Amino acid sequence: MAEARVAIIGGSGFYQMDGLTDVEEVRIEKTPFGQPSDAIVIGTLDGARVAFLPRHGRGHRILPSELPTRANVYALKTLGVEFIIAVSAVGSLRHDIEPQHLVVPDQLIDRTKGRPGTFFGQGLVAHIAFAEPFCPVLRANLQRSAQEARATVHNGGTLVVMEGPPFSTRAESNLYRSWGADLIGMTALPEAKLAREAEICYATLACVTDYDCWYEGHESVTAEMIVANLAKTVAVAQRTVRLALPGLPARRDCLCASALQDALITPLDIVPEETKKRLAPIIGRYMVGKPTGS
Repeated sequence: MAEARVAIIGGSGFYQMDGLTDVEEVRIEKTPFGQPSDAIVIGTLDGARVAFLPRHGRGHRILPSELPTRANVYALKTLGVEFIIAVSAVGSLRHDIEPQHLVVPDQLIDRTKGRPGTFFGQGLVAHIAFAEPFCPVLRANLQRSAQEARATVHNGGTLVVMEGPPFSTRAESNLYRSWGADLIGMTALPEAKLAREAEICYATLACVTDYDCWYEGHESVTAEMIVANLAKTVAVAQRTVRLALPGLPARRDCLCASALQDALITPLDIVPEETKKRLAPIIGRYMVGKPTGS
């Protein structure tokens, strides 16, 4: 099967990665968690093999609540992906973070409801550390690359992930501002959690499209507004992603790379064989030499 070390998950308005050569389309028809959002496009970008997955599918046909996020991350893991750059449209909760700016957030608040958020269960318990939800190495790389791309970029910030698909009420928007949150979006979770469980470095490049609805001097958020601002931001986001690739470390020594080392609670000798088989791409390297239970 084709392989790629880096994956780009494209959100609203970011439906392809320009500049890819030697392109092949990989359609993973089935994972233990269903089908991914779409075929995965793998190509060469400045000498690196890169996988691109449109989060909402081509034609933007999948709601945030319907996203097959487990299938997406699982499929990328089977391709050998070690880094995920997730490009997402977000609203701003601060005056100084303006539409068409970029942000590399460092924290998350989960306001989603009922989305499957783990690969584990069915006889295998794991609890990952998630205090720092984004890979610090990949974050720093994206920040530098955005500056090099001459984007107006903000380093750090808390991203609230809401359920959607409706946008916030004004009361909700003001509540999140009172919490000190900086951005609001619909897709970073459970994507970031699943990437950590899969030991994949993950960071979000957030493209600001609007001021949500808290800003009285700003018109109400509409899908048309978001698409218009994204069209102006996609080019600099693509440059940022492209500039980030050469700076990725050849060898990962961040905590993301060994996130399951102390997270697997259930002794593997009592885990059902079907569960071990299903999760082999994720836990395979821990199946040998793991202390067993009595």
